[in-house]
Amino acid sequence: HPKVVTQYRAMFLKHLRESFRLGPADWLIYAVTYLLVGTAMNQFGQWMQIARFAHWWQVITVYVVYMVPISVLLRPLPWWKQYLFGLLPMGLLEFGGYALQTSYAYPGNFLDRLFGERDFALGMALFFAAYFPLLNSGVALIRRAIRPAPPGAGAQTTP
Repeated sequence: HPKVVTQYRAMFLKHLRESFRLGPADWLIYAVTYLLVGTAMNQFGQWMQIARFAHWWQVITVYVVYMVPISVLLRPLPWWKQYLFGLLPMGLLEFGGYALQTSYAYPGNFLDRLFGERDFALGMALFFAAYFPLLNSGVALIRRAIRPAPPGAGAQTTP
C-alpha cells in the first residue's frame, strides 16, 4: 500500500505547511508573547524556589523555538484538544530537561511536599500543557487588538 502511504504523507505535509502559514507579524506576536511568559515563569520558579533552567538562554529555546511551533500547529483545535495534544510534547520536554539536568528542581520545593518528589515532572507537564490553549487565546486577543478584523469579516477565533 505504498500509494496510500504516499497520499497520507502528502496530506500531512500540506496540513503542516498550511498550519505554519502565518505572517511575520503573527510569528513576532507569538515569539514575544512566549518569550515574556517564559522569562516571567523562569523568574517566578526561581523566586518561589520551585524550578529553573540551568542556562538563561533556555527560555528562548524552550518557549520560542520549541513551544511556539507546537502552539501554532495546535491553534485551530478546540482548547481541550490543544491541552491534550500538548501533554506529549510537554511531558517529553519535562522528562528530558530533568533527565539531562538542563532543568533544576529545587530540593524540597512546595510542589514536592504537596505531591511527592516522584510526581514533580508529571505535575509540571500537566501544568505547562495548559499554556498551549491559554497562550493561543492570548495571542489571538493581542492580534485582534493590534489588527482588528475589517468590517464585514467574520469573527476569527485563531490568529
